[in-house]
Amino acid sequence: MKRVLLLMTALLLVLSLSAGAAPKYKIGICFDVGGRGDQSFNDSAYNGLVLLAKQFKGFIKDDPSKVSFGQEIELKYLEPKSGGQDRELILRAMAEDGYNLIIGVGFLYSDSLAKVAGDFPDIHFGIIDGWIPDLNESSNVTCLGFAEHEGSFLMGAVSGLLAKKGTKVGFLGGMDIPLIHKFQGGFIAGAMYVNKDLRAPGMILGQYAGKDPTAFNDPKTGESIAVNFFKQGASIVYHASGGTGAGLFKAAKDLGKLAIGVDSDQGLIYATSKSAEEKKMSEFILTSMLKRVDNAVLLTGEELIETGKNLGGYKTFSLANDGVGYALNDYNKKKLQPIKAKLDSLKKQIVAGKITVPDDDAKVADWAKTAF
Repeated sequence: MKRVLLLMTALLLVLSLSAGAAPKYKIGICFDVGGRGDQSFNDSAYNGLVLLAKQFKGFIKDDPSKVSFGQEIELKYLEPKSGGQDRELILRAMAEDGYNLIIGVGFLYSDSLAKVAGDFPDIHFGIIDGWIPDLNESSNVTCLGFAEHEGSFLMGAVSGLLAKKGTKVGFLGGMDIPLIHKFQGGFIAGAMYVNKDLRAPGMILGQYAGKDPTAFNDPKTGESIAVNFFKQGASIVYHASGGTGAGLFKAAKDLGKLAIGVDSDQGLIYATSKSAEEKKMSEFILTSMLKRVDNAVLLTGEELIETGKNLGGYKTFSLANDGVGYALNDYNKKKLQPIKAKLDSLKKQIVAGKITVPDDDAKVADWAKTAF
């Protein structure tokens, strides 16, 4: 009998060890339309989860890639339906599942997140690019914003410095909203600042893919706009359009022109792809404006794990704290080397306040009166 009891005790001990302790924290993100695999905004957010898992011995639940570095932190992501109409539902599902921190990726979560956060005051919420008014440190919401216009200024400078003599440059936007006009304003300013030929009317082209969220996941429209730009004489086109930008890359490859990516290092992603077509496209991607959504996710999760809470309010990721920047990798460094010193100088001047960057294309005309 004693032997049986010992065996039962040992078995229970093994079972308890195999079950493991419950995770200390549960952190989740809700993607925007396009979801994981968009090679842009959402993938950058996913990379933030991977960084959290690696740094704090965590795992990503229900992840096809089976990311796991331990069981101390549980991480998870959910994707909305193609139209994004269920954003509130997936936020609420995570809240009801007891997640300590939930981050909505994209400004379109603003209304839904504000509502769900009000219903779950003991859970902290973050929102990438969203705006919820009247927040303070005691709020259970943090708006995580970026100085996209600063990073886009550098992309305009890349275009202006490398554009062939007499050619135009272009900007391809996704959804026609104020956020994307920040990218456009910075891009136009940067191109004009370094290249006086681009200050002439009609030398910087611009067009948006649409007026609803599907404009961020429409490669066919992106390709059509890009082809039109190139036929009008553009040699370089920069996009801020999420998955729609894949169409730009195809057009650049087909017509032998150049493209600039956004959010993630899209040139590196394509260069290391298993797809021969994408590898070929990478040869025509000069660089990308890095919007470090991964860092925003990492730092927000890190704050919770290390301090036990998140402060509410507003945080901005800019050139000053490397929240935005430009991609330099083994595949593009030869192309950028001749202008790298100039780009780094422009960055320092922006950080020091010696160059101000307009945050809307509608402000460029007034800015240009005193900028040159």
